[in-house]
Amino acid sequence: MEIQLNEIPEQQRETWNKFSGGWKKWNDFNMNFLKPMGDEIIKELDIRDNDKVLDVASGTGEPALTIAAITKKGKVIATDLSEQMLEGARQNAVNKGISNFEAVVADVCELPFENNSFDKISCRMGFMFFPDMQLAAKEMFRVLKTGGRIATCVWGQPEKNLWASGPRGIINKNMQVPPSPPGAPSLFRCAQPGLVQSLLENAGFKNVKVQEINGKVRYESFDHFWTMTNEVAAPVALAMSGADDDMRSQIKSEIKTFLDQHLGEEGIELEYCSLILSGDK
Repeated sequence: MEIQLNEIPEQQRETWNKFSGGWKKWNDFNMNFLKPMGDEIIKELDIRDNDKVLDVASGTGEPALTIAAITKKGKVIATDLSEQMLEGARQNAVNKGISNFEAVVADVCELPFENNSFDKISCRMGFMFFPDMQLAAKEMFRVLKTGGRIATCVWGQPEKNLWASGPRGIINKNMQVPPSPPGAPSLFRCAQPGLVQSLLENAGFKNVKVQEINGKVRYESFDHFWTMTNEVAAPVALAMSGADDDMRSQIKSEIKTFLDQHLGEEGIELEYCSLILSGDK
């Protein structure tokens, strides 16, 4: 199956808009889950008091809002394809009393900014969804000032991310979901060692560093996991929408059995692994 790159952004916009309500509902949980990756991105960027920062694929506004609270005399511009996700980011900014923040609907492959516009660029869990990852890296390089810095993160290998690969493996086994075409946007598209590093270096970034972050995400119960996953994880929800009642019950039962094997003192605990990459222009 040939990938039509020009069709992907609109498909992604529609999907993220559709699931934006779930992301707003579960925002506190998901932002807590992703916080270690955001914190490491911020550490690598070494944010200064007057930096102008671009946050790409910002969703509901993190790590952009945390960065905005640091660069008090600077400004943070958050971009995303989804108008509805960014509307959540704007509301979160209001709720936090953050005024040096702007949300702009934009495609990373066609950023609406002049060359050398930003001191720093952050991008948390975005690269694997960009239709043309190399073009995205080049665009970020273009709008970054000379001497500026980028930091991004992607999910690591599937076997180190049981929170996603475990349940999705059960769905795929029961429903025989066809694999994505090679190179198509997907959760673990950037897990291959050296892939994102090469993208950044080919775009012109120097001193590219890679590090791995491992941890566990905790769900209060199976119902917590099941409800949230179906409300925020588009691939899971879309796959389950094609299952009849018997198949849905079978998959739900098998996922519960899988999760029961990972019960800890604080609920269900599933491993995650992400790769943090940073570099200079």
